[in-house]
Amino acid sequence: MTKKQTKLVHVGNYVAEVDVELIETEQGWSPYLSMKDAEKLDIVRKALLNKDLKSALKLSRVFSLSPVQV
Repeated sequence: MTKKQTKLVHVGNYVAEVDVELIETEQGWSPYLSMKDAEKLDIVRKALLNKDLKSALKLSRVFSLSPVQV
């Protein structure tokens, strides 16, 4: 059985929302990601580290963070 979920990847001033599917089974370590979704998270993380927003946007929704002034 699979369940859709959004994972957040935070690097510096950016946060990316990446849609993945969690796989739930009665055996082993459940729930877990498919290899494809785990690689997608890694690709987005590396793109944000390199400030390659164009590549990150192909696989996720990217947001820029700014400090709150009180």
